Amino acid sequence: MAEYKVQEKDLIYALDIGTRSVVGVVGKSAGDRFKVLDMELAEHGKRAMMDGQIDDIRQVAALARTVTERLEARLGVKLERVCVAAAGRALRTQRGTFALELPEEQALEAEEIGRLEAGAVSAAEEALQADEGGRRQMFLVGYTVAQYRLDNYPLSNLQYHSGRKAEADVVATFLPGEVVESLYAAMRTAGLQVASMTLEPIAAMNAAIPAELRLLNLALVDIGAGTTDIAICRDGSVVGYTMATVAGDEITEAIMKSFLVDFKTAEQVKRDMAGDEMIRCRNILGQEVRISGDEVSAVIQEPMGRLAQAIAKQVAEVNGGAPSALFLAGGGSKLAGLREKTAQALEMDEKRVAIAGNNYALSAFSDGVELERPEYATPLGIAISAGMGLLNDSYVVLLNGEPAKLFRSGVLKLQDILLMNGYNYADMLGKTGKSLSLTVDGKHLVLRGEPGTPAVLRINEEEATLSTVVNAGDQIRFVPARHGAPATKTVRELLGEGFVGRVLVNNAEADFDAPLQQGDVVLTLRGAAPVSAPAQAAPAPVQVPPAPVQAPAPVRPSVPVQAPAPVQTPAPVQAPAPVQPSAPVQTPAPVQRPVSPPAAPESRPATLLRPRTVNVFLNGEPLSLPRKESGSPYYLMDLLQYSGIDFDKLDRPVRLEVNGVEQGFQYELRAQDQVTICLM
Repeated sequence: MAEYKVQEKDLIYALDIGTRSVVGVVGKSAGDRFKVLDMELAEHGKRAMMDGQIDDIRQVAALARTVTERLEARLGVKLERVCVAAAGRALRTQRGTFALELPEEQALEAEEIGRLEAGAVSAAEEALQADEGGRRQMFLVGYTVAQYRLDNYPLSNLQYHSGRKAEADVVATFLPGEVVESLYAAMRTAGLQVASMTLEPIAAMNAAIPAELRLLNLALVDIGAGTTDIAICRDGSVVGYTMATVAGDEITEAIMKSFLVDFKTAEQVKRDMAGDEMIRCRNILGQEVRISGDEVSAVIQEPMGRLAQAIAKQVAEVNGGAPSALFLAGGGSKLAGLREKTAQALEMDEKRVAIAGNNYALSAFSDGVELERPEYATPLGIAISAGMGLLNDSYVVLLNGEPAKLFRSGVLKLQDILLMNGYNYADMLGKTGKSLSLTVDGKHLVLRGEPGTPAVLRINEEEATLSTVVNAGDQIRFVPARHGAPATKTVRELLGEGFVGRVLVNNAEADFDAPLQQGDVVLTLRGAAPVSAPAQAAPAPVQVPPAPVQAPAPVRPSVPVQAPAPVQTPAPVQAPAPVQPSAPVQTPAPVQRPVSPPAAPESRPATLLRPRTVNVFLNGEPLSLPRKESGSPYYLMDLLQYSGIDFDKLDRPVRLEVNGVEQGFQYELRAQDQVTICLM
């Protein structure tokens, strides 16, 4: 086996996994353009892709391995890192709207605008999930703001404007998780590590329409075998993506039906129809037939018209009408007559619809490979995107030691990357376990659950927050939050090992080892005597009974029952004393014969003193927190349970602030702190 060099860091290997073929491109940046060193194409022997989606992972991986090995042999380099793009077949586009009420009229800064847009994207995802009929995992690919409003007045930019109510309408694009996972699985099977991932229509845009042309309103239509991917640009950036399910395969299938040939033969007929010579082939009956180009052209007019109408409908829907110009790319763009039909469907001048390829030279060049073919838009675009750093999703970020899946262009925050890699907001927030609420001897008692374990958020070994911006090459360490265990108590644990007597739970004899349930009513009866009403008779000489009936007194295991000062005259049995949530329940003991003078007030047990509290404000409302038995301070995460948010069903980011500043879960609270815990 030949000795191969290691793939250098700046050597880009891009693979375009198409329905009909796999194309590999190797090159590196050279000044302000991408230099293609080599290119390889191989076709699937049988259908391994369905409408751009991987169907047979092993077959796709085998063909990717074949393309890789051919390039390795010619270049003498071991290719290990690959850049890929996800097909637009499964793209889901959804509109979302969100309003942000401001506490007072104030100038809007980037942080408020970011929260506003994030809320609108979350609203779009909620609407999409409702349409999908389930909680399908979706990856956010990108979004564009369709409209801002400030106090109901439309604006194109909110920054530095002042108002009380800001609104944003966005168009967000998502990709189902299975599309992403199948592509990663195929690359792993082929022995390749995904270095970056983008979207096919974005990649094709980068090859066919360079950045300097994007001030104009332009559309790029990439017609593959299974899908037609569409990207729209204006004002210098890509503003929308969509796709049509009508593509080149519909043309091939029409030829199959008309001339009774198999799929592979129909593909060859479609390619040769432009020539003047008769096309010779064999049909499925084994007969040799001769087909003219005019016959083929007549057969494909109807499906080609449907393709043109589908393109026009999707472009107009995303763009709001016809663009200034439109580029056709992909193998299907070479169909004779398609350019004219597309212009007619969009009511555009035919001169404003062109075949892509003429602008490749502005972004890429090669000394030995012909690049001008329209079907090279996507593979070239993937390579250009990665090599020239045109998209932020073309860089590598490590998440727990593995390359993270990245899509969105623009600034990426830590929470964005976690969401793109399958984590949800519940993984990012830990909360205290559910409390156990009981009624003990007529007094309400709340037992707190165990505190949750907050998520570990670190970037390059430094503490980070969910809004921390992530840069190329960053290494993220994330350990999901763990919710605290709910409060649990048995009757024995509640009253203590030293308790002797009867206990009723919900008016039934209690099992001392059975766990108490939420809302249980507990009644304690000391001694073995049955329950009886308190004596109402006149005082009688005190007798020491052989088995005195004691008043109810649940006792904590570590605190003995405290008797009151002895009385000078006999008295009836007293009712239970009120139960304090944070201190042992103290009740009078049975009447005893006087043996000593009354105790001084300062000799009372410390547990009878009023507990200290920590007073804070949560979302503008005062909140009084009792002192923890352990004496430890309160942290921001302790207040999650009081926020009213169901953290098990989170679908939006949670805003965590103390005194107007974003803080982490383990921020130690102080008296009078102003805490905000709310959905963005």
